[in-house]
Amino acid sequence: MITDKAQLRAALRARRAAFVVQLDAATAARLRAQLADVVMPQLTGAGSVAVYAAHGTEIDPADIAARLQQLGRRLLWPRVNNATDTLSFHACAPQALVPGFRGLSEPPADAPAAIPGVILLPLVGADLAGNRIGQGGGHYDRTLAALRASGHHPQTVGLAWEVQVVDAIAPDAWDQRLDALATPARWMRFSRQ
Repeated sequence: MITDKAQLRAALRARRAAFVVQLDAATAARLRAQLADVVMPQLTGAGSVAVYAAHGTEIDPADIAARLQQLGRRLLWPRVNNATDTLSFHACAPQALVPGFRGLSEPPADAPAAIPGVILLPLVGADLAGNRIGQGGGHYDRTLAALRASGHHPQTVGLAWEVQVVDAIAPDAWDQRLDALATPARWMRFSRQ
């Protein structure tokens, strides 16, 4: 097991990239649809749901977002707050997203802010206990810590390709555990301690 987070992050990014590059378009589309099949039954009655615009080789939640929109659910998208290095969540249609922080797609500045009931979040890797390793900026960890400290407890669901799941990740004190992890093959629920 790699215990150094920078080394683990690099290894997991390489593993994810190697997996994604070998996917043909039809297989990638099938896996995204399978991910939506796994996730959607778990979102019954969840209220507003925060999703993200996939970047690079991240698994794309677009099928989930489309199904939520068909059900009339409110979609929220993250925007980086540069002053605090946290995220805020804003309602808008996917086609209204604009280039933002480091070229990531974000909601426009005038999109109304809200606190989601569920946050679907990207990751570089996750383990079988709900520990997550992200891109390394800590945006989701700081945001979740602030939300939880203020009495808000959105359900957090990491989305991943199956190759991103590892046996164990050594968490740091500030890391925020996931409530659940979804891949195209399975749903894993964790108890938050």
